[in-house]
Amino acid sequence: MNRSLEVLKAIYKPYRYTIKGKATLLETTSGEFIIKPKKKEISKLYTYLLNRGFTYFPNLIDESREDVNVFEYVEDTYLPLEQKCADLIELIASLHNKTCYFKEVSEDTYKEIYENINGNINYLRAYYDTLYENGFKEIYMSPSTYLFMRNYSKLISSLDFCQNELNNWYDLVKNETKTRVALIHNNLELNHFIEGEKICLISWDNYKIDTPILDIVNLYKKEYLKINFEEILNKYLTLFPLLESEQKLLFILITLPNKFNLNNSECFNCLEIEKVLDYVYKTENLLRPYYTSKEEEK
Repeated sequence: MNRSLEVLKAIYKPYRYTIKGKATLLETTSGEFIIKPKKKEISKLYTYLLNRGFTYFPNLIDESREDVNVFEYVEDTYLPLEQKCADLIELIASLHNKTCYFKEVSEDTYKEIYENINGNINYLRAYYDTLYENGFKEIYMSPSTYLFMRNYSKLISSLDFCQNELNNWYDLVKNETKTRVALIHNNLELNHFIEGEKICLISWDNYKIDTPILDIVNLYKKEYLKINFEEILNKYLTLFPLLESEQKLLFILITLPNKFNLNNSECFNCLEIEKVLDYVYKTENLLRPYYTSKEEEK
């Protein structure tokens, strides 16, 4: 990229350039441009999206080089996070509606999904059980160990929920021969949504055809600490109604907690455990209305 960047600087003659992560912003007398490493053929994606009536992406200025693409730069404006997320979820629902279709799958497709998620559940259960057993071996528990021990049952409860729902999900889909897929952005976060003179999604490098719920899982896991997702999730489900099996799988995937990223710092470990616990409690509150209503119906 460095060589191409120098060539592009000579072409565009910027009066200022700024490094933005892996991208470079060129400010020139003829406009502002973003240079990004090339991972996929974005022009093919853009052509497909245009054919489906979806136009919310930055213009591709130059794709002629092997290692980089040049895009127009779109300036973002300030919006409250909840409002911006609501606008983003409306755009994602539109993307999924415009690109979804059913495709045939082999008889092993759903079985593989079941086994992968089941393996993750079993791995996390063994991981938490080991930490719990080791906690009893400490003569004087550290603050992080004490925090974990007090909330161990909540973590296991989340895994029990996932296991039960996974079994129910598999009963729904094990005889299915089709699945609904859509073009998904697969890298959703608020920083990748621009609302200025133009509304667009950026950073399409990870796009693929897959189940649309993955976009919601990715967005939730990245932004759950910043946003109250109750209205966001409800808005998405209204604009893009999920099949029963899709909704169940969505709830399983967002309920699965993470491992703790622990190190030798006690302060860091307390914050890390607290972050995972926050995720578990927030997710439980997010999903409770969907299961409370079912219990009331019964």
